[in-house]
Amino acid sequence: MTPTPAATAPTATIFGHPRGLATLFFTEFFERYSYYGMRALLVLFLTASVAKGGLGVSALTAGAIYGLYTSTAYLCAVPGGWIADRLIGQQRSVWYGGILIAIGNFMLAVPAGNFFYFGLVVTALGTGLLKPNVSAIVGELYVGQAGARRDAAFSIFYMGINLGAWASPLLSGTIGETLSYRFGFFTVGVAMLVGLVQYRLTAHHLGDAGRVPRDTTPAERSRSGWILLAGSVVVAALVALVATGVVQVTATQLAWFAERFMYAIGIAFFGGVLLFGKLDGVARRRVLVIIAFTLCGALFWAGFEQAGSTLNLFARDLTDRSLGGSMFTAHEHPATWYQSVNSIFIFILSPFFAWFWITLGRRNLDPAAPLKFGLGLILLGLGFAVLIFAAKLIIADGGKVGPQWLMLTYLLHTCGELCLSPIGLSNITKLAPPRYASQMMGMWFLGTALGNLAAGQIGGRIGSDVSTMPAEFLQMTLYAVGVGLLMLVLSPLLRRWMGGIR
Repeated sequence: MTPTPAATAPTATIFGHPRGLATLFFTEFFERYSYYGMRALLVLFLTASVAKGGLGVSALTAGAIYGLYTSTAYLCAVPGGWIADRLIGQQRSVWYGGILIAIGNFMLAVPAGNFFYFGLVVTALGTGLLKPNVSAIVGELYVGQAGARRDAAFSIFYMGINLGAWASPLLSGTIGETLSYRFGFFTVGVAMLVGLVQYRLTAHHLGDAGRVPRDTTPAERSRSGWILLAGSVVVAALVALVATGVVQVTATQLAWFAERFMYAIGIAFFGGVLLFGKLDGVARRRVLVIIAFTLCGALFWAGFEQAGSTLNLFARDLTDRSLGGSMFTAHEHPATWYQSVNSIFIFILSPFFAWFWITLGRRNLDPAAPLKFGLGLILLGLGFAVLIFAAKLIIADGGKVGPQWLMLTYLLHTCGELCLSPIGLSNITKLAPPRYASQMMGMWFLGTALGNLAAGQIGGRIGSDVSTMPAEFLQMTLYAVGVGLLMLVLSPLLRRWMGGIR
């Protein structure tokens, strides 16, 4: 087999960076706008009464649907990366993924039968095809360049993610809550179309980066094509059986099966690697650390991603939104606005955290990864502890609480995210045995998918029943803080197992 030459970046630049970075920045901006705009509206639309333009389903069912959608979007990133590597390359994967996302969002806007649920499936598939590959092309643009410039590029790219996540709840969220949920979904589809147009018009600036699959033979591509076709037929058949009622399954039952299926995948993979992966002692201990990090990540996202379920319903039903609400018919500002708070805190706090870790590192005081994981989980738990007091105030007064309670929770959760999320991504790549590097990253995203699924299920169970909230939030606090403290205690052992990697 003759290896495909490594991609060479085009010569056009902006401020010293390849012009293609701007193409990918705006593609990711519009994709994240689409994702977070739809996510902000999803549970609100599902639980709103039919008279108010919603579907009128129970909070339990809405939470299950939310968890299934968000977890599937992350899970689909694994086959999405495989399709790019084996069949069509990253550039075309981004293009076709964006088309699927736009189609799926427009399907959400159609008020007819099961179109909405088909739209969720199509959107999740498109997200899985686009999301991993647009990031991979960023790396391809910087082949052979210094690590500092590459890191700066990803920092710029990360801003595109957060700008999209900030803008969509404010714009499409407001449209969805004040005019029509369906029209809100339509606007995120339009946003994805705009992203696709700019991608198509400026894709030539990407050069050869991610244009074709690398290191694959025609025979391998043919075999991969048949595998993809077979897998697509199986998935389509399962969706058709459920949609037509041949297989009777509720959203909550489907979420239960999906959770067990993901656990089985994780156990089978990690068990196989540890038992049959022919690892030496150092590599085996590092895999054990990856398992610990993945489990902590799943727990963290199970709490953090309740932003779209539990916290979204808390904002709608239990938060006083009268401030600045005089311009709206209900005299309350939209609940979806709170979905932008995390991104605002990311903008403000990211430079501080970067400076803080670097400053500690210069003094040889930079905390090891297990300590940062522990701190992230403790901050997550403290965020839910804030809501215990808020819920008790509501029960005592019978009214609503001010937005400062949610704002403080989001602040603590964002600080936890900055302690855990980038550290997890970085350390998985450093700890993974070379021949399992991509698969270990897939397991990290499997943990993220599990967390998203759990976030939907928990949010559905709680709903807007304030009487159960103090006990539920206390349980989340104890779990997160307890595991966080356990990570602090185990940190010396895990550091030894990491074998010098920080």
